[in-house]
Amino acid sequence: MVTIAAANATKRIETYEEFAKVHAILLAASGLPESLHRRLFQKLSAECFDGGNYFQIEPCEEGRQRLLVLTAESMAKHSDVFLVDHAWTFRLTDAYKQLHEVPGLAERMGALMCVDINLNAEGEDDGALSDTRGSVTEVLESEVREAKEKSDGKLRWLELEGLDINDEMLLSLELPTGFPICKNDRVEMWPRKVNKDVALSLLGNKLNRVETIVQEVSKFKQLKGLWLNNNPVLEKGDSELVDALLKELPELEIYNSTFTSNFGEWALGFCAGIYEKDNPGNVDQASTPLQSVSTLDLSNRNIHSLINKAFTPNCLPSLSCLNIRGNPLEQNSIGGLLDLLRTFPSLCSLEVDIPGPLGGSAVEILESLPNISQLNGISASKIWETGKHVIDSVLLPRLPEWTADDPLADRIVNAMWQYLMTYRLANEEKLDETSVWYVMDELGSALRHSDEPNFRVAPFLFMPDGTLASAVSFSILWPTQNVIKGDECTRDFLLGIGEDRQRSARLTAWFHTPENYFVQEYEKHNQKLQSRSLTLPKVQSSETRSIRHHDGRALRVYTDIPHVEENLTHPDFVITKEPKDADIIWTSEQVDEEMKKATGITDHQYINQFPFEACLVMKHHLAETIQKAHGSPQWLQPTYNLETHLSQLIGDYHVRKRKGLDNLWILKPWNMARTIDTTVTDNLPSIIRLMETGPKICQKYIEEPALFQGKKFDLRYIVLVRSMNPLEIFLSDCFWVRIANNKYSLDRSSFFEYETHFTVMNYRGRINFKNTKDFAREFEEEHQDIHTRVRNMILSVFESAAVVHPEMHSTKSRAIYGVDVMLDRYFQPKILEVTYCPDCTRACKYDMEIVVGDGGVAKGCDFFNNVFRCLFLNEISQVSPLYYKHN
Repeated sequence: MVTIAAANATKRIETYEEFAKVHAILLAASGLPESLHRRLFQKLSAECFDGGNYFQIEPCEEGRQRLLVLTAESMAKHSDVFLVDHAWTFRLTDAYKQLHEVPGLAERMGALMCVDINLNAEGEDDGALSDTRGSVTEVLESEVREAKEKSDGKLRWLELEGLDINDEMLLSLELPTGFPICKNDRVEMWPRKVNKDVALSLLGNKLNRVETIVQEVSKFKQLKGLWLNNNPVLEKGDSELVDALLKELPELEIYNSTFTSNFGEWALGFCAGIYEKDNPGNVDQASTPLQSVSTLDLSNRNIHSLINKAFTPNCLPSLSCLNIRGNPLEQNSIGGLLDLLRTFPSLCSLEVDIPGPLGGSAVEILESLPNISQLNGISASKIWETGKHVIDSVLLPRLPEWTADDPLADRIVNAMWQYLMTYRLANEEKLDETSVWYVMDELGSALRHSDEPNFRVAPFLFMPDGTLASAVSFSILWPTQNVIKGDECTRDFLLGIGEDRQRSARLTAWFHTPENYFVQEYEKHNQKLQSRSLTLPKVQSSETRSIRHHDGRALRVYTDIPHVEENLTHPDFVITKEPKDADIIWTSEQVDEEMKKATGITDHQYINQFPFEACLVMKHHLAETIQKAHGSPQWLQPTYNLETHLSQLIGDYHVRKRKGLDNLWILKPWNMARTIDTTVTDNLPSIIRLMETGPKICQKYIEEPALFQGKKFDLRYIVLVRSMNPLEIFLSDCFWVRIANNKYSLDRSSFFEYETHFTVMNYRGRINFKNTKDFAREFEEEHQDIHTRVRNMILSVFESAAVVHPEMHSTKSRAIYGVDVMLDRYFQPKILEVTYCPDCTRACKYDMEIVVGDGGVAKGCDFFNNVFRCLFLNEISQVSPLYYKHN
């Protein structure tokens, strides 16, 4: 957030003293050392962009990223400050539009983000390359010749890769018994023994049927390694295939480059580079060739437990460097593994996911393994010295992916989250509702991330006339460490954000962090949700009584809401101007102790609020309340509070991606109305970066909603709450149908279109206001129980609050809430949010006519009179009991 102080300047700033006075708050917020303030003023006044004299941009990651290098001989800490221009500044909803309409913008951004190249250029001749590999017969003849040249003549390692072998051809080859080879223009079979096979690769062929593969491959009874990658049979998963193969091949240790549960000496030797085609190993050999292995890379082998008879100090006495990254090690094996690793006499270097199964931080792992002197390429002494988490220094950068057919604008929108920065303007009176996003120019965008950066960047708003109207946005760059020529210049993308704010998880926006760690966090979270169930409290024998005066006097109502004052006309209620004289306080303000003291409100008066109602009306609390009571009910989309459960969300995203499920999500601020700062995206870095604009929940988007005339809609129900214990809630027969303006679409470009994916803009016109019976009549020809399902869901929401938060109960509280509901394509209701709704302005503010249960038409006065009669006089009119003892 950029805070702007009020300024009275009327002429251009000419002196440093004027500059410092007008920009005092901005200078303090930037973090720029005071010693550089005058230097900044000089460069801003002269519009001096002199970074090119000191820095050079160089390509890296095969041209898919750029880095910044110092070309000056040296640069001391806090010795200078540099201006960085903003190449693109926009509100998120305008991104696509600007890329298509601003001349040259897409081309510049494409080059800056390195997405204007054709990634497929090198692979375009794959078909021709396949043709050069020769026929299956030629490959087999070659394999046979090589085997005959060996001392024993046995073919133990067979590679038939990329030969377009389909199921019929695989059957015809009769691999276990012999190979068809050409000899003197005749086709003969070269016999071979079945019992001595070690490895078989059928990678990159056209195998489709599980039954055929299992039938043929399972004949190699002593097979140790099998590769079937890149065959059509695996496109929909391989669980059925791998289960069948493991049953038939009891000695299989490696399947598609991952370890099976049977892995042992051969699999370890393969990873150590001992066993390969020229040295396949002998299944009968009794010796252990791992004695001399010093480096062992077991990364990404799908190892669930490393405790194995072959992985021991006796078998691997020389092991000094071990890499076990990317393995889903089971928690129940970790204690034994740590004990085992401590017994390897030479082990001093370890590479492991952090956070991960062995620990959440580098320090934690070193405490468990004191013999390790180097962890993830960083010396243990340096880790102990800094006490920092090892994460970014060893992670691969997350490079954007695209195909040649993707439009340039789509590539940019996908890649921009690695480059964007953001601020939100604010002054003493108002905070800007939507954030400003910007991309620094080529020099600024070449700064890559480091946990130990040597430069710092901050946004700065220069007001040359001392007014916001004259403001120009820049970024400022200055050295925070001594730098010498040739050093890469870096910044901390998460400056000031530590592990208490999920730093390691947030780095996923820029790096490939340990995927298996996040999947495990999601699975633990999901199991916890699935184990929860709601236990309803016993209904009390009493019921809420009417608060009508015994002498028949009207109830005095104090309200600060004009619509209530104008429309509450029932003779049993009268408006009073003094809060202290009222029987009922009906206000849009939060009634707290400070307000009570200021207005004279006492604990004996009735108010239109329940204690702790935030458990319903704040989005993150609503999800938490429902999850504590019901776990993960069908009517609540998977929902994560990004401030506390980012790791679990990342794991869910990865699981869905692995299963080929859609990954469209919606991000909503905790407590903002009218869809302010709400975003729809399928981009994981986007989800993480959007956290920077304020606390949010991330909820699985309903990608297939029920549509009305091709448009998305949702329903606003009105719920009256008379008591939380016993639970007495009523559903108004009036509700609003809110319809988007545009036809619904899942085109990626539409994610930025407010009027396609959001409904909160239409409050005029009869099409938007239908009562329950009218709406149900249109849809219940195929779906008879829509209304019942909606009622049951709303009841479950308030039951959740009653059970999880009994402190909500107050005998002096009555309230009205709006409940937003959406129907999916199967007309199953989904809860969107619950809103505090003291005035129902949608009924009166626009002087709308509301269709009510008997088909008649009511004005706002009828609505408010019915609300007050139900809540305070226990008279039910135009409302339906949801959970009420006296039916």
